[in-house]
Amino acid sequence: MHTPSVPDRRRWAGLVVISVAVSLIIVDSTIVNVAIPSIVADLDIDSTLVQWVQESYTLVFAALLLVFGSLADRYGRRRLLTIGVSVFVAASVLAAIAPTGDLLVAARILQGLGGAMVLPTTLSLVNATFTGRERGIAFAVWGSTIGGMVAVGPLLGGWLTTDFSWRWAFGINVPLGIAIVVGAFFTVRESRDTAHAGGIDVVGAVLSVLTSASLVFGLIEGRTYGWWTPAERFRVGGWAWPAGTSPIPFAFALTIVAGIAFVAWSRRRQRSGRSTLIALDLFRIGSFRNGSIAALIVSLGEFGIVLSLPLWLQNVLGYSALQTGFVLLALAIGSFVASGFAATAGQRIGPLPIVRIGIAAEIVGVAAIGFVVSADTPWWAVVPCLFVYGFGVGLATAQLTGVVLQDVPVERSGEASGAQSTARQIGSALGIAVLGTVLFTSTGGLVQQRLEDAGTPSGVASRVSDAVVTSSGGAIAGLRERDAATADVAATAFSDGTRAAAWSAAGFLVLGLAATLRLRRPDPTPDEQPTARSAASPA
Repeated sequence: MHTPSVPDRRRWAGLVVISVAVSLIIVDSTIVNVAIPSIVADLDIDSTLVQWVQESYTLVFAALLLVFGSLADRYGRRRLLTIGVSVFVAASVLAAIAPTGDLLVAARILQGLGGAMVLPTTLSLVNATFTGRERGIAFAVWGSTIGGMVAVGPLLGGWLTTDFSWRWAFGINVPLGIAIVVGAFFTVRESRDTAHAGGIDVVGAVLSVLTSASLVFGLIEGRTYGWWTPAERFRVGGWAWPAGTSPIPFAFALTIVAGIAFVAWSRRRQRSGRSTLIALDLFRIGSFRNGSIAALIVSLGEFGIVLSLPLWLQNVLGYSALQTGFVLLALAIGSFVASGFAATAGQRIGPLPIVRIGIAAEIVGVAAIGFVVSADTPWWAVVPCLFVYGFGVGLATAQLTGVVLQDVPVERSGEASGAQSTARQIGSALGIAVLGTVLFTSTGGLVQQRLEDAGTPSGVASRVSDAVVTSSGGAIAGLRERDAATADVAATAFSDGTRAAAWSAAGFLVLGLAATLRLRRPDPTPDEQPTARSAASPA
């Protein structure tokens, strides 16, 4: 393992390469959202397949983060980074040329595989390459890139889809991926965990995948298939889930059983001195344990609102995909501005206060969105809110990661990075599930109630409500052509649902801010000491 003790300018060039690699996978997780209508029209896929196009990537991505974080430590972080990017690029080519929806879903699954190799690897490379104050600056760049790309994805996807084709939303990954692989060989030093190298815990890996995949599936699909009683029948190819039951309770039961088995198995292997996928003694480190809990809660509030805003901008305000991307660009600008602020202020006051300032800014920005949202809100009223929110994301994402890993031995940063990344992904999935449920449940109930109050027959009101919810607001445009009054009711209800989602997100962020109160600021040390301190940390 290489830990720099003298200035090395290549490390900063390597940070640029690492940040671009993060951008590649983060953009892809958001770029597809604005391309979905074009994909549906071109490939003629049904609503079930549409969901799998969007969610198969997230499902595989979250399930494998822990596995690949551990593999990176053992077999080389740069090696796994380049393999992951290569797999991701190959999958992007398959997605770009996919002639059917089924093949597109298969390509998205392969993209999730490659993405899961990249994210924890980039994080552990930053942790292993930089020390002291430089590590804080590097984490600020890494985290701000994630926050900014969440907003740049819809803008890039809107432009490519509008001016070219949805296929270019995947094709753009090819030149970027080639540049990353070449750049990594010249600027990123290889590092690995030589102290804990050993055989892979295959049983632990399988149990980890089962736990993560079943949990994320249940959180994402609960609203679609029914949290307890079946709302829609789950199908994979020609096979269908048994009628009369929902797969979601089974998924959560599998999560509990596999999770308990994973912990028991890992403790047994650890007591016998054998390698484990993640050493449970990492959770004895207070900063790692409490920081991971805070990261999960914060992610729940952060990424859930990104689901509802593009839908509201396009389906209620009538903006195009490209115009929506421009509005969301304010979030990216705020996030990039935050990186400069974090780099300077972090040296004076430390990373933990920066985290708290960032979460507080997110709360202000998201709550402000809730106040300004309406069926006739002008775009400029949303932009300042998004900027403040993005500024907070840029501060909190990077510095919270640094706080989580501050006491973790550098040689074990891959498994720790995979664990905290998995916590973030679970939080994101939970945010999408909870805030999506708030958005659509509120919208559907308000549409039906207000139409009935206006004298519309209950059956008609119910059909209109179902159409608005099922189309995620897309039916509002068609209603405007046939019945302007009904369309106004639907648009107002969707705006109210978006407001409820925004305020719910702010509430979760308040809980995340409260969770950081259990974190403690590290003692100040010279730049050279963190490496020694990490090496001496309990393992």
